[in-house]
Amino acid sequence: MHTRGCRLEDYARAKQLPLEFLKGLHLTEISYHSAPAVRIPYRDASGQEVAVRFRTALFKGESTDNRFRWRHGSTPCLYGLWELREQRDVVLVEGESDTHTLWWHGIHAVGIPGASVWKEERDAPHLTRYDVIYVVIEPDQGGESMLQWVKKSGLRDRVRIIRLAGFKDVSAMHVAGPEHFAARWQQALHTSIAWSDEVSTQAESARENAWGKCEELARDPAILDRLATHLPHVGLVGVEREAKLLYLALTSRVFDRVISVVVKGPSSAGKSYLVETVLSFSCPTSYYSLTAMSELALVYGQEPLQHRMLVLTEADAMASDMVSYLIRSLLSEGYLRYETVVKTTEGYATVFIERPGPSGLIVTTTRDSLHPENETRLISITLADSQDQTRAILDALAREDQGDDVDRAPWIALQQWIAASDAQVTIPFSENLVGLIPPIAVRLRRDARLLLQLIRAHALLHQASRKRDDRGRVVATLQDYAVVRALVAEFMSEGVQATVPATMRETVTVVGLIQKRHGSASVSEVAVHLGIDHSSTSRRCAAAARRGYLGNGEMSRGRPARYVLADPLPQEQTILPTVEMVAASIGRAEADVCTCAPEIAEHDTPLPNESKARRRTHKIPAWSSRAWRQDLQSRQDSATASGRRWRVRRWQGWRRSRRGD
Repeated sequence: MHTRGCRLEDYARAKQLPLEFLKGLHLTEISYHSAPAVRIPYRDASGQEVAVRFRTALFKGESTDNRFRWRHGSTPCLYGLWELREQRDVVLVEGESDTHTLWWHGIHAVGIPGASVWKEERDAPHLTRYDVIYVVIEPDQGGESMLQWVKKSGLRDRVRIIRLAGFKDVSAMHVAGPEHFAARWQQALHTSIAWSDEVSTQAESARENAWGKCEELARDPAILDRLATHLPHVGLVGVEREAKLLYLALTSRVFDRVISVVVKGPSSAGKSYLVETVLSFSCPTSYYSLTAMSELALVYGQEPLQHRMLVLTEADAMASDMVSYLIRSLLSEGYLRYETVVKTTEGYATVFIERPGPSGLIVTTTRDSLHPENETRLISITLADSQDQTRAILDALAREDQGDDVDRAPWIALQQWIAASDAQVTIPFSENLVGLIPPIAVRLRRDARLLLQLIRAHALLHQASRKRDDRGRVVATLQDYAVVRALVAEFMSEGVQATVPATMRETVTVVGLIQKRHGSASVSEVAVHLGIDHSSTSRRCAAAARRGYLGNGEMSRGRPARYVLADPLPQEQTILPTVEMVAASIGRAEADVCTCAPEIAEHDTPLPNESKARRRTHKIPAWSSRAWRQDLQSRQDSATASGRRWRVRRWQGWRRSRRGD
C-alpha cells in the first residue's frame, strides 16, 4: 500500500466494496501531484459531468483533513443526482463513500460533499419531490453542521433523523459486518425520528441543562433589580433604568413581535458601552452585532435573524433608504422577501430570497431623532448629559481597584432557558389597562402594543415565580406592569409629546431668562447657564426647536442661531395609569400583585415603590372622552395663538431694523 496518495484498489479494500462496482460508477485512478488519487465525477440529473473531486488520501491527517481536493473550476453540488428515482423517500448522507455503500445495498441515496456545503437554493429543489428525506447524522462536528442547515431548510418538515448507534457513519457500519448491514439499517430506519421531535428533544435537553445553571437566578422575584446591582461592578453608573429596559427588549426576542430600542446621546455619553455591557449578560446567539453593512447585506446574508436582535453600533449604518426600508420591513412584517434577477448559464432568471424573522433592533445614535418611519417603531432612550452624570462616570473611572468580576454564566443560562421555553404569556388585565390610556395621539396605537410586549417580557423573565393558565401560558400580574410602568412611563409620555423631558424644560426655561435680558439667547450663553458643554447644549436647543418650543430669532443667513421662546410648554399629562387605577378598574380594592407558583409561594413580593415614577408625572383622574377633546383643543388654541404672537413680534422687529429704529 502506498504511503502517499490513494489508489482505487486501496479505496475499494478499505470500504469493502467491489472494485468493478466502483468502476461502474465512473471512479478512476489518476496521478495527482505525482501521487495516486481517486477521481470521483459529479454528474447532474441528465448525466452530464459538472464537477470533479479527487480523493488524495484514505485517512485524515493528524492535524488537518487533506483527503479531498476539487478540480479547478468545479462547483460543489449534491453527489448522485443522476441516480435519483421517482419514489417516496430518499436518504441523504455526508460524503461519497457512504453514498457508494448505500447504492451497493440497493438503497436510494444521495450525498453531500461535506456537512457545511449545503446550499438551499441550489440543492433543495432536487429533493422537493420526496415525501420523506432520511438524513444520517454523524456523531461529530459534521453532524452538528448537518443539523444546523436542516433547521434552516424549507425541507425540514419532511426530514427524519437517523443516528447509527455504535457506528460513526454508514460506511463504518458496513465494514463492521456486511452480512448484518441490512438488519442494522432497518433498525436505524425504525428508530429514526421526525425533525419536529428532534427539535423538541433538543429544546428539552437545552432547557434542563440551562435550568441547572440558572435556577437560583430564575427564582429571584426581582431579576432586573439584581441586574442593576451588577452594573457598578462593570463600570456602568446612572443608567439602571436604561439597562433594565434593554435587557427586557433582549428577552422579548422569543416573541412573534420583538421590542426594538434606539439609544441616543451625545458623543462619549457611553451609548455603545451600555449596549455592549447589557449584551454580555445574554448568550451570543441572541443577537447579531454589526458596525456597518452594505445596502443588501440583510437580503443576501447567511447569518440567521430569526428570534435575534440586530445590533447596529451607529444609526449611520442604516442611513440609506434601502437599508432603512429593509429594516422597517423586518421589524414590522417579521420577515424579508426580496426578488431579484441573476445571470445564469441559460440567461437571466429571477431569484426569490426570503429571510425569516421575527427580529428586533438595537441601535445607537448621536442624532436627536431618526427617520420618522423608524422612530415610531422603536423605544427611544436618551442618556443623560448632565454634570451629575459626568461626575458619576468620572468617579467610576477613578476606581482603579475595581475589576469586572461579575459571573455572567447564570445570566447567559437564563436567556438560554427562556429561549428553550414556551414563550406564551397572557395579560388578564390588558383590556382594563388599555382602556385607561387616553387616546390623544395616533402613535399610541403602536406604543400600547410595545407596552404590552414589555409586560409579557417581564412576566416571561419571571416565569419561575408566575402561575400558568389551563393553556400553559404564563400569567402576567400587576407586579409586571408596575415594574414596566416605572421604566417607560416617561419615555411614552415624551413620545406622544404629552410631557416634556426635564432637560428640555430646563433648556427652554434658561432661554426664556436670557431672552428677557438680551432679547435672544445663543448656544454659548445657554451652555454657560446650564453648566454643560457646547455640543450637548446645541443638541438640547435643536431638539426643543424641532418640538416648536424655541424659535430662531437670527434673521441673517449663515449666522449662529439666536434662540427665542415660541410655543408654550405643555402641562404635564399622565399617559399610563397607575397600578391602583388598573386594580380599581378590575373591581378589586387591593390587587393580588404577585401570583406565585406553588413551589415557591413564600416569595410574596410587594408592589415596587412608585414614588420615582410619580416624581416624573403628575397623577390625574381618569378622563372622559369629552375631557380629552376639550383639553387637547384648549392646548392647540393656546399654542396657535402663542405662535401667531411670536411671528408678529418677529416681523415687527424686522421692520424696525429695516427702518433703522
